[in-house]
Amino acid sequence: MGNNLEGQGVELHGRGRLVELQKQPTKCALITPDLYRVAKKRDAEVKKQEFEGLARAIKLDIIISEIVQLKEIKPATFVGGGFVDNLAEIVKEKKIELVLFNVSLSPVQQRNLENRLGAKVLDRTALILEIFGERAATREGVLQVELAHLNYQKGRLVRSWTHLERQRGGGGFIGGPGETQIESDRRQIQERIGKLEKRIAKIAQTRKLHRKKRDAVPYPVIALVGYTNAGKSTLFNRITGAKVMVKNLLFATLDTTVRKAKLPHGRTIMLSDTVGFISELPTDLIAAFRATLEEVIGADIILHVRDVSSEDNVAQAQDVISVLTLLGVNGEETPIIEVYNKIDMLAKGEEAENALDNIIPVGTVISSVALSAISGEGIDELLLEIEKTLAQGAKSFKILLEHERGEDAAWLYEHSEIIERVESDEGSEFTIRVEPRYLFALQSRFGKKLTGSIL
Repeated sequence: MGNNLEGQGVELHGRGRLVELQKQPTKCALITPDLYRVAKKRDAEVKKQEFEGLARAIKLDIIISEIVQLKEIKPATFVGGGFVDNLAEIVKEKKIELVLFNVSLSPVQQRNLENRLGAKVLDRTALILEIFGERAATREGVLQVELAHLNYQKGRLVRSWTHLERQRGGGGFIGGPGETQIESDRRQIQERIGKLEKRIAKIAQTRKLHRKKRDAVPYPVIALVGYTNAGKSTLFNRITGAKVMVKNLLFATLDTTVRKAKLPHGRTIMLSDTVGFISELPTDLIAAFRATLEEVIGADIILHVRDVSSEDNVAQAQDVISVLTLLGVNGEETPIIEVYNKIDMLAKGEEAENALDNIIPVGTVISSVALSAISGEGIDELLLEIEKTLAQGAKSFKILLEHERGEDAAWLYEHSEIIERVESDEGSEFTIRVEPRYLFALQSRFGKKLTGSIL
């Protein structure tokens, strides 16, 4: 049976589900509404270009991409009826299968547009969820995307991703499991959501246990955050020597990666590369990926990587700070260093210096460093700034340990920075620097042996 079906352009997928083979990418139209008299963080043309980047991220065939000016939002179709009629003619003439709107559509608006246009309609949220579904590499990532997609889908009457499924020849955003629940009623969807939440919570609990083991060896966690495609993974690879995938592609990195790195004076840190943020990131997706982003929530320092070669970098930075705020992270409690990346793409000489001088810090920032993750220029300055920031709030002590107290000496090496060690007949005298989080443990373990702070 399988061979006969393949000859007809059909294959069996997953649990015996028939999937039509489609070699050509889906033809799509991109529509970016632009509302008059609405406060805007970014220009409509910039939003349009970013939306095109999202569509290219899953290799859609963009037939047209237009900005439509709106005086008001139409409850039935979001955009005006005249525009819908004109678009319907283009859809028919160009044989467009999918129309993407660069806004969040209500279920009613989506259904009405589909009826009027004679094509599948998706909004910005659905497109981002689809990209995440394609990118998720770990089991947890797949579960998180499925959870976000189900929360989005449960209020809708139609399956949103049909055309995108066929384009990839199969599984849709979850590759098979859970699809029958999506096609059934809300009660079954809610049951599936409950199961996913429990499984994700179990994975998160396992990660906490791993983190406790890691915290026993006190390496500070430095988390990279930034707008998607800002160059975080390139910077991560440059500092750690890792080989995280780097592409000029939105959402190239989804799953958090953590590696050790050395600071100039020998101190070890844990550097964490995280998913890139984007404007209007679906709240369901932020909630689903909260467990993955715990590396950011618990970080000692956050490196906010900004692509300063982008004219939209201020608005992008504001979007990143907004997501951090949703996660409960702020610069008052966690030091944030702004990293002005891609200076190699700025004009050289005095013009480049002027461009850097005109960059506006966003949010509460402890310092900033300009660099190029590609060329390596400025990396040493960034590492020194990390070292300096970690030292802030730390206290220095002297402590004399008898030679036989090897376990205590090992504890000092694990939980403090050894500035100096001097040997004598009485034992080893250490000059140490200790971060605030280990002061209580230090005093509890050594008490009167600490000869006093040498701030």
